[in-house]
Amino acid sequence: MKKPLQKSKIPANKVFVIKELREPYLDKFWHSHEEFQLNVVLKGRGTRYIGDHMKPFKEGDMVLTGPNLPHVWRSDNIFFDVENKMETHDIVIYFPRNFLGADAFIKEEFEEIEKLLSRADRGLEITGPTNKQVTKMMKELLEKQGASRIIGLLQILDLLAHSPDLAPITQIDYKNNYTAHEKDKISEILEYVLKNFKEKITLSDVASMANMSESAFSRYFKSRVNKSFTDFLGDVRISNARKLLHDEDLNISQVCFESGFPTLSNFNKQFKDRTGKTPLAYKKDYIEPF
Repeated sequence: MKKPLQKSKIPANKVFVIKELREPYLDKFWHSHEEFQLNVVLKGRGTRYIGDHMKPFKEGDMVLTGPNLPHVWRSDNIFFDVENKMETHDIVIYFPRNFLGADAFIKEEFEEIEKLLSRADRGLEITGPTNKQVTKMMKELLEKQGASRIIGLLQILDLLAHSPDLAPITQIDYKNNYTAHEKDKISEILEYVLKNFKEKITLSDVASMANMSESAFSRYFKSRVNKSFTDFLGDVRISNARKLLHDEDLNISQVCFESGFPTLSNFNKQFKDRTGKTPLAYKKDYIEPF
């Protein structure tokens, strides 16, 4: 299985890289890289997993991640069937901390941007008016060349540095302590779960994939992902349920079984434990926000 887990993003002759990507689906492998990454999804839906946090994504999702923070934006399974002719569209910027030189961000003028970059170690979700403004600036940045492109990136970072519309993503105690081999192993498990969560998945299944006993795997998974495998699997299924409650004309029972829950009572309990609402109340609040 191909796993591009440690990516070199910026050519030696570039200060930073901005790309507009149109693909049938987003990169499905858990990975990390040394650069900061600012990403906005313009088209496409799925589940994003950053550090120890999972959440559905859709059009407008914008995130800034710091160096070596593991992440994946995995498109919904429907995107992987070529007959569906689905497409994703996003803009992504990769830049190193020292893109202005080794000591630039310790200078007084860049104090707020330096604080922003430090906060990005946990990942930052960007919402509200800032999201819309930065999306526009990223589209414009695609057309810039030369020094104006660097100025454009600085303008984006300055706006983010002073915005109230940023929220940390990972838990405050999250630590990335993966080796490259462990990322391979976790990537394989994440992909298996995200592809097969509608089916019955047992601890024995995934422990066998990792060539571990169930008890050893449980300890290993929790130490790396910051939650138990059972909680992780529940998060995947609840994430899918939230998307279905938002986007599909399905009743609660259909959402339950389409998300891999064995019983309606189990679904209702897990959903309320994680969101604070019953599935029916969650759907009603989304449809009737006021």
